[in-house]
Amino acid sequence: MWKKLLTLIFAVTIITAFSGCTNKTQETGTEASNIIKIGVLTDLSGDLSSDGKIVRNCIELAKEDVNNYFKEKGLPYQLEIYVEDTKCDPKLALEKLQVLKGKGVNVVIGPLSSSEVRNLASYATSNKIVIISPSSTAYPTFIGFAKPEDKKYIFRFVANDFFQSKAIKDEIKALGFKSVAMIYRGDAWGKGLHDATKENLEKEGIKVVEDIEYPTNPTPADWSPYIDKLEGAIRSAVDKHGKDKVAVVAIGFDELGSLLSQIEDDSILLQVTWVGSDGSAGSDKIIEQAKDKAAKVGLYSTLYHAESEEAEKIKEKYKAKFGGEVEQYGLIAYDATWVAGLAYAEVLKEKGSYDPDLMVEKIKEVLEKYNNGEFGVKPVTGDLKLNEWNDRASGDYAIYKVTEDGWKVVGIWKSSTGQVEWIE
Repeated sequence: MWKKLLTLIFAVTIITAFSGCTNKTQETGTEASNIIKIGVLTDLSGDLSSDGKIVRNCIELAKEDVNNYFKEKGLPYQLEIYVEDTKCDPKLALEKLQVLKGKGVNVVIGPLSSSEVRNLASYATSNKIVIISPSSTAYPTFIGFAKPEDKKYIFRFVANDFFQSKAIKDEIKALGFKSVAMIYRGDAWGKGLHDATKENLEKEGIKVVEDIEYPTNPTPADWSPYIDKLEGAIRSAVDKHGKDKVAVVAIGFDELGSLLSQIEDDSILLQVTWVGSDGSAGSDKIIEQAKDKAAKVGLYSTLYHAESEEAEKIKEKYKAKFGGEVEQYGLIAYDATWVAGLAYAEVLKEKGSYDPDLMVEKIKEVLEKYNNGEFGVKPVTGDLKLNEWNDRASGDYAIYKVTEDGWKVVGIWKSSTGQVEWIE
């Protein structure tokens, strides 16, 4: 009898214990299902680290604002951010994406460069990981996509280089140059922007007298062979047209600071104007390594430009928390975090769990509502409309120039007119 009673008590105890564990698991599972994990692939120590740190900081600001929004609206969701440093290395970017996938991350903001996007696109697509890059601008074909439907999970909230190449061409035309020598990164972004810009320049009758491609990962430590080749081309062009009609077009990232720093003070290269791109615009490293030389040549650099009234508030918050100024890709990353968080919440609300295909649909639905201010906030980068490739449909470009006081906006290229409106 006692044995039967003890057996019964033991059984009840075990059942109760397991019941308690089950309840705890269910409760934890419910809480876990309301956690929205967003990965961040950014460059914190490579050729785009000037931009990458700002992108990380802006995503942190957005996370705080999105979580406050969820709390104010009585929504049970919580945004968590997982940051990985890619060093602007395509191979490392893929490895870091795999790390994020192992942590249960299905939506990623970044990476920054087109070469990184190209290298992880196949893995992201196969695993249905949604990628939202704030700064990859190469033509879709240069990052491995033949048709829009193949790019279903890869979003880019910035306009591609179809627009930037035109902006650079119109800028060079407005500055009155007849001949240019081009030096560019030998990666997907550099080649794509170079090819498109060269084509536009030649259609305009502006002669490209030299093409110089340099390697990436790593970029050159010794720039002397490239400098020698540039000097020869520029000297010949100057003899024909004069210094005021000749320019260097440099399509690169922070490494342009190293290039400029190695040019001799009496070089012909420092006696003509330089034109850059979004890869150099606002670069802190260029200022640190070669401010005086950069100011001497101007390094006029285009950067996608779209800001709403909301942007000023974010700039103030950024300066108060992190110090320094916000650039365009940081603002785009801020918008991307809002869209990703809101779309993810809509998926969880509708299905109870994450669904990658529904996430793609919800991103597009949320974008329309976000543009209209239906969440009580609007994009800090103005209307965020996508084309059939899931890239931003259009946009203007600010023209930055290095001055004695650092980077300064000196003009705006208007996509609607193809004209540069100079500020100085």
